[in-house]
Amino acid sequence: MFSPLLQSIIDREGYTVVTHDTLDEMAQTHDFVMLFFAGDAARLAESNDVAVVLPELDKALGGNVTPLIVSRDSERELQRRYLFNAFPAIVFLRRGDYLGVLQGILDWADYQVQIPEILSRDPSAPPPFKFPDGCGVAPEGLTH
Repeated sequence: MFSPLLQSIIDREGYTVVTHDTLDEMAQTHDFVMLFFAGDAARLAESNDVAVVLPELDKALGGNVTPLIVSRDSERELQRRYLFNAFPAIVFLRRGDYLGVLQGILDWADYQVQIPEILSRDPSAPPPFKFPDGCGVAPEGLTH
């Protein structure tokens, strides 16, 4: 279930909600897609922040990049496909092929710089999963 804010944005903007079963077919019918992974808005304050920015990005991109919203039930499975490590996230696709990801809320100027750069890339496989800084490394002197 989406936050009430995100659900109201989906309803108002007419955004399509996709699942792991429907994403490929939907994404391949559009030149560019921004795939929004909201995450749990009750735990992640930035979830609603990015939800509010999404329609503004849509307008700024002139409707040339189709927003799709990932169903909450499909988020983890698709996260494993695109290998990002933090919610909320926006994954960019060209005809269903991976271009890049933005995680968390950014300054508007950062969106204006990073999105055109992502959209200009050649499709590729997502980069290998990386743990956030500070995770997975034992402090010096600590042994098991």
